[in-house]
Amino acid sequence: MKEKIKQILKPPFVTPKDWLQVKTIDLHTCGEPLRVIVEGLPPLLGDSVLDYRRDFKNRFDYVRKLLIHEPRGHKDMYGCVLTEPNDGDGHFGVIFFHNQGYSTMCGHAIIALTSLICELNLSPEYKDSPVFYFDAPCGRIESWPIFQSKEMIGAGFLGIPSFVLGLDYQLEIPGLGKITFDIAYGGAFYAYVNLTFNNLEIDLEKPHCNKLIEIGTQIKNSILNNPIAITHPYNADMSFLYGTIFFSPSTKEGIHSKNVCVFANQQVDRSPTGSGLSGRLAIMWKRKEIKTGQKISVESILGTVFTGSVTKSIEYGKYMAIIPTIEGTAHITGMHAFLLSPNDPFPEGFELI
Repeated sequence: MKEKIKQILKPPFVTPKDWLQVKTIDLHTCGEPLRVIVEGLPPLLGDSVLDYRRDFKNRFDYVRKLLIHEPRGHKDMYGCVLTEPNDGDGHFGVIFFHNQGYSTMCGHAIIALTSLICELNLSPEYKDSPVFYFDAPCGRIESWPIFQSKEMIGAGFLGIPSFVLGLDYQLEIPGLGKITFDIAYGGAFYAYVNLTFNNLEIDLEKPHCNKLIEIGTQIKNSILNNPIAITHPYNADMSFLYGTIFFSPSTKEGIHSKNVCVFANQQVDRSPTGSGLSGRLAIMWKRKEIKTGQKISVESILGTVFTGSVTKSIEYGKYMAIIPTIEGTAHITGMHAFLLSPNDPFPEGFELI
């Protein structure tokens, strides 16, 4: 029987010509998934990453849905595709996507992509002292692998200008009472809720995940329904609230704090959130809670850790912004060939909850 099964399932399976096939490499960064398209997407049209993203959205959004939604993905899946950079000084462009659509910045994806490029030697010319320049929708990101005794143990990136929109906003939210929060930008805008100052009767542990989703979504929607102007100084495409980040002190030695991000359509980041930590560093710097060059370690809902620091401060429009440095770890989890037959009843997948 075993030999019969082996014969029946013996590769290769030849994909019929009228089936769609999309190949990916999957990774996780501190537990947060990333699905990288490597084959099966036609060339994107345009002259910049924003053009490519617009073309992807207009012509190939079904590919996003196919890879993110069930049955091939899940509600908290995250994906990206590499493109040409904006100019000759960049190495790659990158488009990020999730269950709701497209994001402007993703720190965990930059860490994962940097690790992937080095693991697979996709760019051997940078092997001795690799530095990569990614053009994301929010701007250019510089990244690098981190080595210890010639073994890669992680990756880091220099973030885009991150700034505080406002501190100590307050809203009366039905069922929650008065909530105090800050809003900051680290590649996307987030509302930051300090559990120490808000009596929400939750903690940042896995058993409270559904409650964090419920409250985080309620806070985000309440902010969107109030006249708080969330405006980027240079790019209108960035002028929206992406999610809610809860944070509290950590109980672990050597770990500064813990945060959980609820973003997009009720997704929960399993990592400490690269763009979210960038904005939080901007808040801490403005409150004089951190000095330039000082490193802090922040853990996720899983207990995985990013390290963050303020590299320098700059003027950015009407804001004083910081340039953050974020470091973390990523690991390859699989290589996949996703198929779609013409008679599949779910050509764009589905969302159950």
